[in-house]
Amino acid sequence: MSRRELLAAGAGMSLAAAAGQALAQEAKGQPLLGDPALPEAPGQRLGWAIVGLGTFAVGQVIPGFADARLSRLAAFVSGNRAKAQDLGARYGVGRIYDYANFDSIAEDPAIDCVYIVLPVGLHAEYTIRALKAGKHVLCEKPMASSAREAQAMVDAARAAERQLGVAYRVHFEPNNREVLRRIEAGELGTIRHISADHGFSANPDYPPHQWRLEKLLGGGGSLYDIGVYGLNTSLMMLPGDRVVGVTAHYATPQNDPRFVEVEGAVDFRLRMASGISVQGSSSYCTSPYVSRQRYFGSEASIEMQPATTYDDNRILLEGGGLPPREFRVGNPMRQFAAQVDGFSTAARAGEPHRTPGEMGLRDMKLIEAIYASADADGAVVAMNVEV
Repeated sequence: MSRRELLAAGAGMSLAAAAGQALAQEAKGQPLLGDPALPEAPGQRLGWAIVGLGTFAVGQVIPGFADARLSRLAAFVSGNRAKAQDLGARYGVGRIYDYANFDSIAEDPAIDCVYIVLPVGLHAEYTIRALKAGKHVLCEKPMASSAREAQAMVDAARAAERQLGVAYRVHFEPNNREVLRRIEAGELGTIRHISADHGFSANPDYPPHQWRLEKLLGGGGSLYDIGVYGLNTSLMMLPGDRVVGVTAHYATPQNDPRFVEVEGAVDFRLRMASGISVQGSSSYCTSPYVSRQRYFGSEASIEMQPATTYDDNRILLEGGGLPPREFRVGNPMRQFAAQVDGFSTAARAGEPHRTPGEMGLRDMKLIEAIYASADADGAVVAMNVEV
């Protein structure tokens, strides 16, 4: 209605009333269009118990459930009850367990899955106990202190007929998934070489670093903690290949008091059946923090730096007749929710997880081979390990 028409309608009606009458609409509902990926109702999601409430669990794992669509927090397990109760109040989690009554989770139907976020030296014990309690288990990386322990964990999962996964979150991180897609699509041509460098400077006065420098809790040194990212992520990009040989050298600085029990740094090389070489470095002695993966192909190359962080992974694509271009394809923080939802899906369907216990066992065998070569001053350790 024009202003002239509104004025003409003013016989016995104010301008505002006329405008209100002219603009009045009736609210009507619309049908649901498409097939949106709606989250399940809370009562239908699988319930998770978080075992270990350290810095990583509190800062990354637990907040990640806010974006999960198939998974929900159901219980906390900690030796510090006050901390567990405080976190429970924040996240609406009322079930609190400690390490003494841990096995009683077997009688708790609200718990479907258990996420082990303890120091490495405790992974095998609590994974096996959780499996015997009838729960599916996702265990933080590296899987265990040894291949023998990892094998026992795999055997326990089979005996319990439950899912066992290793928390290799990079397999769910959108930017790393995009690199895998481009490699498999042949955009880099034939992969010729991969390099992986991961490290930081360990601070013995910082509590989250302290247990990493103890053999009993850490299992090993930098390779167990940070170098395993480079090892596992590199092999993620080579599906169907096979490791046929391993060589390595220690690179720990002499007389560094931090490294009495574990190595400070190690350089390694994997020889693949395809002829590809994977070269990696792992260190507790470098600053600043480095997380870098490089994939060299016959037609183009990709560098990711950072590559495996929680929140800032990037892709630099070079070659292919185009100028270098840097980009991201998704929020790296989504990897935590995607990981637990992926495991919930596998547990519910009875299908293998994307990063199963067998993958963790494979990596433990490779880590032990790297140490064996370094102990022998770089001697070749023959392998026959399927990727």
